[in-house]
Amino acid sequence: MTQDPNVEAQVAPTEVGANAAEAGDRAVMTEPHDAYSDHEVITPHAVDGHVASRLDPDAPAVLEVEDLKMYFPVKSSGLVRRTIGHVQAVDGISFQVPKGGSLGLVGESGCGKSTTGRLITRLYQPTGGSMMFEGQDLAKLSNREMKPLRRDVQMIFQDPYTSLNPRHTVGAIVGAPLAVHGVVPKNKILSRVQELLEVVGLNPEHYNRYPNEFSGGQRQRIGIARALTLNPKLLVADEPVSALDVSIQAQVINLLQDLQKEFDIAFLFIAHDLAVVRHFCPEVAVMYLGKIVEIADRETLYSKPYHPYTQALLSAVPDVKQAAIGGRRERIRLEGDVPSPINPPSGCRFRTRCSLAQEICAKVEPPLLQIGPRHKVACHFAGELGQHPVAPVTAGLLGVDDHGSPTSSGPAATPLTSGPGYEKEWFDVKSRQMTSGAAG
Repeated sequence: MTQDPNVEAQVAPTEVGANAAEAGDRAVMTEPHDAYSDHEVITPHAVDGHVASRLDPDAPAVLEVEDLKMYFPVKSSGLVRRTIGHVQAVDGISFQVPKGGSLGLVGESGCGKSTTGRLITRLYQPTGGSMMFEGQDLAKLSNREMKPLRRDVQMIFQDPYTSLNPRHTVGAIVGAPLAVHGVVPKNKILSRVQELLEVVGLNPEHYNRYPNEFSGGQRQRIGIARALTLNPKLLVADEPVSALDVSIQAQVINLLQDLQKEFDIAFLFIAHDLAVVRHFCPEVAVMYLGKIVEIADRETLYSKPYHPYTQALLSAVPDVKQAAIGGRRERIRLEGDVPSPINPPSGCRFRTRCSLAQEICAKVEPPLLQIGPRHKVACHFAGELGQHPVAPVTAGLLGVDDHGSPTSSGPAATPLTSGPGYEKEWFDVKSRQMTSGAAG
């Protein structure tokens, strides 16, 4: 789908089965083992349709992000430039990415998705929060301390036309990380580059060509090869297929799935196409204006979303099954524009466009509350579409009345949030009581 939930979208081919791979893709021959990689045999990516990725609830977290913030200063004009405000691009988000799994991050343009990806790869220094990766907080490391970890955390950029240096050959682009980190001897860099090009479905003999000699899909494959050079444990994919034709998108998604299985790579998959995210990511987080408003496993989020913003996004995605039997489901059209991140609304940031908003939404910010085994939502009136409660479900937990005014009893002793992960106890929205169960 598009970034605006009020605009119709096209069906991505990954929703109904992925296309075959590009002609000329090759199998990779076994190469001698070296210090770079523990994978001696690399299987070629499949040429048939790929099934959706599955969730492993027992997988440990390779990355835990908690209360992450990024505020960009706004300077005044004139000779003496003073800070007069801040753009709250990312404001206190928490999530985790499982080892060898993938988490989708979706939302409209300007919600903070790409900024989040750049924070995790430390292209930006975060304003606050923590990013725990294998026992180390990426937010607190210096550039010198980050260098060894950059082998484990890599990024695939959105635009394949601007992310590759037009003055460098493909061999220089893909081989640069190997030379910088000294992973392989200089006399083996070329052979490693050719192997990586073959892994991503390109002709290894094209290492001496320049980026302008390749198509968009081929350039994105070059970017993927560059990200794989250091055998990373976590890949931040920032809308890796949004700049490609629909027919090429399926090929790149198939390639990423095969690489994930082969190398056991974890993905933070940033996108605005919900059909692609549904196919690639077993868990999905929805962002709005710097906040995560809902996060859940794929089946729960796509079948029973509880946040009105998520419901509006999903209503804009074409339903293939509904089209087969005739008719169309009702569209939810959001009124107004996205507020400025320099001066976001008080309380709930979505309230200025929400049909459910009441007085409490302006006074109290809703917590990201766990309401199921693997389901969190930040809404005072969380509920299934057409079944939202009349009274706020969070009032008693927050120690306020239905209008948002503090009560004498104060907040409930029950913890409202569970940090980046999930707890075995959660708040049942319908019964308004804590429920115990397996977090699986």
